[in-house]
Amino acid sequence: MDRLKEKTAVITGAGSGIGRAAAVLMGREGARIVVADYDTAAAEETAALVEKAGGQALPATVDVTDEGSIADMIAATVREFGGVNVLCNHVGGTNPRTDLDVLRMDMEEFQRGIARNVTSTLLGTRHALPHMLRAGGGSIINTASVAALVGDVLQTAYGAVKAAVVSITKSTAVQYGPHNVRCNAIAPGAVLTPALENNLPESVVEDLKKGNALPYLGSPEDIGHTMVFLASEESRYLTGQLLVVDGGMTMQSSAAPGRRAQLPA
Repeated sequence: MDRLKEKTAVITGAGSGIGRAAAVLMGREGARIVVADYDTAAAEETAALVEKAGGQALPATVDVTDEGSIADMIAATVREFGGVNVLCNHVGGTNPRTDLDVLRMDMEEFQRGIARNVTSTLLGTRHALPHMLRAGGGSIINTASVAALVGDVLQTAYGAVKAAVVSITKSTAVQYGPHNVRCNAIAPGAVLTPALENNLPESVVEDLKKGNALPYLGSPEDIGHTMVFLASEESRYLTGQLLVVDGGMTMQSSAAPGRRAQLPA
């Protein structure tokens, strides 16, 4: 399998969950992977999994809110592998205990959300772009969220910052498309990452399933496969787009789960 043969991919937040799945899948497809994470041990674990799958991997410790740290990560990538062809700006997240409604939201959490989700995406792109331009093109993949598309009773900051990620994606695509650099975003729905499984009661997980058109929640590999597609030449005519990978959660009527339950067996 060589859909990404001779490509070098930098994946931030690759120490677990979706980022780890994407790293292993891209390595299996022939890419050289820079496994970047704030947690050094987690990055090393993922790198070992990539190599076990037959790929090449370089673990890298990075703080995506710090420009110097990102610059060091990209410089290490170029020293080790000669360039950057694919960048996955995957780090993000929020604190659901402090990211509340507009009146009660912790403003410090809002600023942290901007740094983790928006600033990190912009800085990663700024430092990878010169190497993609020298190489004649590349693919940037940003992780947004379905929270960017719908309103919610809580997590006001998360929805706002992920909407900003979508906007940065479109601007990057317009500005650098003439140089053969593509930029797309993925909006995952509910995905069974370790963070979700370890922090949500089973009853909440079941409610999330009911909100999907499909009868199950996504796996990290489901999003990872989408990242592989966006990194490959199979998506060469796709740029500036938001791919919603959510099992049909955001497209179905809120009444659909209840009506489905009333249907005859």
